Amino acid sequence: MNQNFDIIIVGGGAAGFFTAINIAEKNPKLKVAILERGSEVLSKVRISGGGRCNVTHACFDPNELVKFYPRGEKELRGPFHQFCSGDTIEWFSNHGVELKIEDDGRMFPVSNSSQTIIDCFIQATQKLGITVLTGQSVQSIFKKDNFWKIETKSENYITEKLILATGSNPKIWEMLQTFGHAIVNPVPSLFTFNIKDTRIKELPGVSAQVSVKVKDTKLTSTGPLLITHWGMSGPAILKLSAWGARILFEKNYRFTIFVNWLNDLDAEDAEKILKDLKQENAKKMVSKKSPFEITNRLWENLVLASEISSETKWADLSKIQLQNLINQLTNSSFQVNGKSTFKEEFVTAGGIDLKEINFKTMESKLHENLYFAGEIVNIDAITGGFNFQNAWTSGFIVANNF
Repeated sequence: MNQNFDIIIVGGGAAGFFTAINIAEKNPKLKVAILERGSEVLSKVRISGGGRCNVTHACFDPNELVKFYPRGEKELRGPFHQFCSGDTIEWFSNHGVELKIEDDGRMFPVSNSSQTIIDCFIQATQKLGITVLTGQSVQSIFKKDNFWKIETKSENYITEKLILATGSNPKIWEMLQTFGHAIVNPVPSLFTFNIKDTRIKELPGVSAQVSVKVKDTKLTSTGPLLITHWGMSGPAILKLSAWGARILFEKNYRFTIFVNWLNDLDAEDAEKILKDLKQENAKKMVSKKSPFEITNRLWENLVLASEISSETKWADLSKIQLQNLINQLTNSSFQVNGKSTFKEEFVTAGGIDLKEINFKTMESKLHENLYFAGEIVNIDAITGGFNFQNAWTSGFIVANNF
């Protein structure tokens, strides 16, 4: 027995729900269903942002916003002119959810709870009469005449228009390949670096404003770096992992990074400052107090790594020791051996080839009445609410076509 709907959305996550709600609001007479393979919907929304849900980012210029997307920058410019961060704020406000901006630009519900977003979506689907079906793992998809047939483990569904919002789901990607769609091989994005090094071993929790580069590549990044029990994290590292997702995958996550702990000061600047300190603080011990904006503990470790004992006075610094210290401060070399997932963020670089999608409608260029929303396509962003913004924008554009 087939269940018939005008529109079926596969995927009960952020993109799927946002798409369904916007379609039903614009077209109340259409029969809309969401199929979710798991036992509950919106599970990724629940854990995102440490359970607070980083809904979007306070970047309101589409031309600036696209710069946060390692994959999708060019393609998203048009869509963001249709529905940008400001539209997201307005949409949620109209649906009873007020957002707030934090110092770093990330935006959260005022309630500080992802449950607020989940409740908003669930209430909207109930009010609009959208059918939400869980435990519906899709086994196959067929095109028959002008209709799509979807078979799950327990049911068969027929629909005129099919929207796939399944995120990084290899099974769905495989099905799309049988329809002729090209899938860009998925690799992890947004991860932290595993580093074992005596200079940082005892310093978990210490952070610094740095610039970082990956040896033998053009990958560079600036921003806060956080030392962790397993190595390094923080925005500077996460940005590198996103922009370098494919390169670092090819290196099997074994590579060398150079950290400039003084961020925008170069070796020449550091040398001048250190030589002045050598004269002004001749009788003081080098290791005792950090003269830069890095913690005393990190400074002390970098001093020791420069082969300067904890008892050495500024006046007694040799040329070689001074050069070692400049190098440790502005060009510290660290060996990365592996990666760790960043918090609960499972972001993947890869998905449907962007050349096969019409970004004015988010419709497949290969198959009529087949649409995509969210991370199923080869678009991903750095951390900060940008991946959700892609979900909202793509969902809104799909809905605008019905």
